[in-house]
Amino acid sequence: MARQHKRDSQLTPERIIEAALRIADAEADLDRLTVRRLAADLGIGTMTLYSYFRSKDEILDGMADHVLGRMKLPGGTDAGPAAALRAVGYAFLEMMREHPSAVRLLATRVTDSRTALRGAMEAVLRRLVDSGIPGPVAVRCYGFLITYAIGFVTYQTPRQWGHEAGQSGTEQRRQRSHFYAGLPIEDFPLLVSLADEVAELASDARFADGLESYIDSVVRTLETHPAR
Repeated sequence: MARQHKRDSQLTPERIIEAALRIADAEADLDRLTVRRLAADLGIGTMTLYSYFRSKDEILDGMADHVLGRMKLPGGTDAGPAAALRAVGYAFLEMMREHPSAVRLLATRVTDSRTALRGAMEAVLRRLVDSGIPGPVAVRCYGFLITYAIGFVTYQTPRQWGHEAGQSGTEQRRQRSHFYAGLPIEDFPLLVSLADEVAELASDARFADGLESYIDSVVRTLETHPAR
């Protein structure tokens, strides 16, 4: 009983949210995060957990606040719109990689939390506007960058050969290329002939390709119509 009391006395809402994120990130499935499982992970009873959060929805909202509110943008001053767009694009990518559950949270929940809005919206829009991007354009850029990152991370997560670095990643990509090259050529002539390129679809280089193409488009538009 004394041990249980000590455990409970060390419990905080922040510790509960961190445990929930740990479980959700490992599973990459919010459905597997249950109140009972979270309580067991923390070594407490479910009723104790409910004294901090009234429902699983409140826990999910707390997770979104934690991830979005602590989104990190690289420091320093951007040398124009292109640098700011690049910084934001990679910040979204890193946030979702650090917490894979963020993709599902963003896809299933809308938060009105001021903490989340300040960290993942206000700060991002400020970065873009301060770089010289007009407000309305900055909002559209925000929308593209976050949805692009969500889509890419969703595609890459089960295809870790695209992100895995070093010798292990090289070997995984070789094996994937070998799989495509081994398909019946009469049915898959393009996949066979382009096996190496197809194996790179989930690579960070392809994320960079898309991001840079978008940046080029925005910069050209700003140069042509600077007030838009």
